[in-house]
Order: sequence, then C-alpha cells, then structure tokens
Amino acid sequence: MTTKPLRIGYVPEHFSTPIFFAKKHYGLDAELIPFPSGTGAMITALRAHDIDVGIGLTEGWIAGLGKSDVADGGYKLVGTYVETPLCWAISTGADRPEITTVDSLKGGKIGVSRIGSGSYVMGYVLADERGWLVPTMAVGTAHESASPFEDFVVLNTFEKLRAAVNSRAADFFMWEHFTSKRYYDSGEIRRVGEIYTPWSSWKIVASTTLVDGAGSLDQRVEDLLDKLNLGIVHFNENKDKAVEYISTQLDYSVEDAREWLKTVRFPDRTQGVDPEVVKHTVDVLRKAGVLFEKKGIQPDAMIAKSR
Repeated sequence: MTTKPLRIGYVPEHFSTPIFFAKKHYGLDAELIPFPSGTGAMITALRAHDIDVGIGLTEGWIAGLGKSDVADGGYKLVGTYVETPLCWAISTGADRPEITTVDSLKGGKIGVSRIGSGSYVMGYVLADERGWLVPTMAVGTAHESASPFEDFVVLNTFEKLRAAVNSRAADFFMWEHFTSKRYYDSGEIRRVGEIYTPWSSWKIVASTTLVDGAGSLDQRVEDLLDKLNLGIVHFNENKDKAVEYISTQLDYSVEDAREWLKTVRFPDRTQGVDPEVVKHTVDVLRKAGVLFEKKGIQPDAMIAKSR
C-alpha cells in the first residue's frame, strides 16, 4: 500500500485551526489544499481524484451524495469535525434599500459559491423554513418543489458574492457569520438575518479509493483522524494560541476570534459519523426539495465509519 501523504481539502477559515495545530505540533503528514469556495468545489476535486480527503460542511457532503448518479458517489463520510451547528449570515449589498427583511428576499436572486455547495443547499433550507416552497408533481413525486428563487447565481468565491450583491447581479447570499462580520463592520455589505443548520456542521469525507467494501479505512486516514484529535485537544487547551493564529493568519480580528471560540465545539473523537445525524439531514433536505426519496445514495450507504 502506498505511503504517499494524503491530499486534504479544507476551507481556509477559522474552523481550520485544529488542522493547522495537528500539522504543526503532531506531525500530520499531509498536503493541505485550501478550497476558499467551499464544499462544492471539494466534491468536484474528490471525484476527479485531485484530493483524497475533504473537511467541509455536512449539508454539502450529504447533498452531493444524495444527488449522485454514480453508484459510490466518489466519497464516503468517515468522521465528525465540528459538533455545533453553523450560523449562516444572510447578506445583501450595502445600498439595497428595497431589501429590508429576510421575507423580502422571496423570489429573488440568490448568490451561491457552486451548485450543490452549502450556500446553495441552505437556500432551500431557508425557503422551507420560511414557507416559500411550492410543491409540484413534476418528475412523478409529490416531494419535488418549484424553485423558490428567480435564479441561483454561481459566483465561486466569497469576494465575488460580496461584489454581486452590490452590483445587483444577486440579491443576497449566505455565508458563515464570523467570516461575513468584518465586511458588515467595514460597510461593504449589510446583514439581513441569519439561519442555523439543524445539524452538526462539519464532517470529514474520504475518497472511496481509501475505503474498502467492509468500511475499513486506509491507515493514512486513520492516522489523520488520530492527529486531528490531538489538534483539537491542543486547540481546547491553547485558546490564546488559537486566537493568535486566527487573527494573524486567517484575517479575522482578535475580538471576532474570541467571540467565535464561545460558539464552537469540536468533538473529543473525530472518528465516525452518527447515522441519526445523517438521516436527519437527509430528511430536512428532502423536505426542503434538495433531495428526493428514491434518488441518489441512501443515508446508510453514505457512511463508511459510524459512531
């Protein structure tokens, strides 16, 4: 078996701090590849065999598998990275006086990083929560719904999303709260509201080439999970070092980094995924019209390693 270091995709935001600690202090032998556009881009990279492992948003991974028309989906859920839900801030342009509340976004143009990304999936979850979905009988199932938005504008990066709501190419977008906050503080964009994921927010996936038919993982993936556990312990025991890293390397203020620390909880062990979390996420995504009951990979088959 090859001992080539894993290529790990991650989002270069504050949540990545334990990954950095695992590599710096505990000898994580891996190439860390940043994906600022998020989980949707990592799904593409996994299926193209450009990365081996991805650490990203629960809803993005599960939507990708639930929509897959490929038998194995290209990847499996192998671990849990963040236990707490994610707060998605809902943002519009600084000079958009016609947008006053979340309800004024109904039927508008939503900016997303990619189709299938967390920002895309959460648009449907928001619409479901607000009662904007209109069920149809298309494709032979009562679970399908008409789009609640005029358009999904694919913009790839957070920078382009911010520009789009100011140019009116999009009316709003959703992105993690603390990543968005500095742009509220600077006046570049304006906050309209927020929505929390109804599930634990980050999962770890591995290419199906690293998972055998019985669900056993390549030893490099097992080692990764062990090193992440150590990185999380270091994070929990060295909050000042975490704040220093986040505020100097990841472009957040010291104050925002400290506030974020109060909201996040990483697991004691990253190994495995709770099947009930996956089932609940699938149920919500089906209700929201993102996934459909008889299509794609079913919840139990998404998981290589259960908790």
